Amino acid sequence: MFAHQEIITQPIFILFIGFSFALTLGYFWGKRKNHKIIVSACQDLVAVVEPEDQNFTNIGGAIGYHANLICKKGSPFSRVDATITLLPRHSWLYLPISKMIRKYDRMFITLYFDRPLSEEAHLIEARHAGLGQRKIRNAQRLKKEELKWGKYNFFLYYNSSKTHDAFIGFTRKNPEPGIIRHIAVVPDQKKGFVFLIPEKGKVHECFARIYEWLPSLGKDNESGRNAKQRRS
Repeated sequence: MFAHQEIITQPIFILFIGFSFALTLGYFWGKRKNHKIIVSACQDLVAVVEPEDQNFTNIGGAIGYHANLICKKGSPFSRVDATITLLPRHSWLYLPISKMIRKYDRMFITLYFDRPLSEEAHLIEARHAGLGQRKIRNAQRLKKEELKWGKYNFFLYYNSSKTHDAFIGFTRKNPEPGIIRHIAVVPDQKKGFVFLIPEKGKVHECFARIYEWLPSLGKDNESGRNAKQRRS
């Protein structure tokens, strides 16, 4: 009995108990914070798309969710998918390492167009473009321009002046990128891609702008404008 009392009064034992208690508190704090971010991001996504049907799948406990949204008839998109992966805030031991490797939370959105696209283009934040997994596959056959969007440096990859002007016009109409880090349209896949940092309460504002603008890059819109000009 005396030996046990001696152990529990040792500074290292007291530190161990305090450390364990802090990790336990950190687990519940981090899990709750991640849950709030995911709920906010998913609610914002649904509010923008207004889907006919939706499905959400947990893919990583407290750090990952996948969303499948089926768009309503008449929408320029047939489906919108999103994958959210968050920093492991519930694991204080691994969190510093994850911040060094991953740096921030991530939300990847894929939009399936219901009509053909005219040209491939990418507007990507320069630091994000430096990550190996975000290299532009067809970059060598696209023109490249560096531009300042808000306080960030971005690269614009484009094929023609029409696409260039469309993206530049979007940045001028929206002078701050906010949480947006990559917007892309890929005709051979008939898809649009958006990467953003899912900060609580900001997904709706930033994604809504892109969701309303992207359909203007479709071929149907271009032919419709040309026909209208010929009639006038």
